[in-house]
Amino acid sequence: MPTAPFVDLSVHCKPRGPSDRIALTFTKILRFTADTFFAKRYGHRAIVLETVAAVPGMVGATLTHLRCLRRMCDDKGWIRTLMEEAENERMHLMTFIEVAKPTMFERLIILAVQWVFYLAFFTLYLLSAKTAHRVVGYFEEEAVISYTLYLAELDEGRSPNGPAPAIARHYWKLGDDATLRDVVLLVRADEAHHRDINHGFANELAGLAVNHAAVAPYPDHADDIRLAA
Repeated sequence: MPTAPFVDLSVHCKPRGPSDRIALTFTKILRFTADTFFAKRYGHRAIVLETVAAVPGMVGATLTHLRCLRRMCDDKGWIRTLMEEAENERMHLMTFIEVAKPTMFERLIILAVQWVFYLAFFTLYLLSAKTAHRVVGYFEEEAVISYTLYLAELDEGRSPNGPAPAIARHYWKLGDDATLRDVVLLVRADEAHHRDINHGFANELAGLAVNHAAVAPYPDHADDIRLAA
């Protein structure tokens, strides 16, 4: 069974200028809201947040695609990377739906939050793609923290460490004996990778040096994400 890649929990991109500070402040406000609403119900928190987390990659890929068409230029691999990020976040959502069944109230929250966030992020990306990617980088920093806290809940017995859902075992190529803890470790590694990629995109757009060697390793995923019937 594959093991989760190492995740450096100390990684934090220090704000450089007003747009970065705005991105960090916005992220902290959302984090406070999530903490207040969900407390330690990490499975339910994951369902709502992963719905939102799957939006930026699709928005970024769409607008990058259109920009490259207009300018007749190469995308430098950004479109495929962002599309894969969106798909990966969606698989996180599908996994946690199996872990914590969302209530009707949470489904209504998802509908409202997704539309508001999609329109807000779409507008932000049009105005400043650099700031948009910095926001996502900070989002992912918070996601790494949240999943680390979720692991502590599992390890200390406050949340049940049941068997990994079939969809997760297939997607991350896990064995039949895999547990929820194994899944959370891999989800956290995914988020760390997205964190570093988006901070790298923001740095590149800002004209800063990008250290590709510092990007967190990406877990291995199934080529075909669909479960066999």
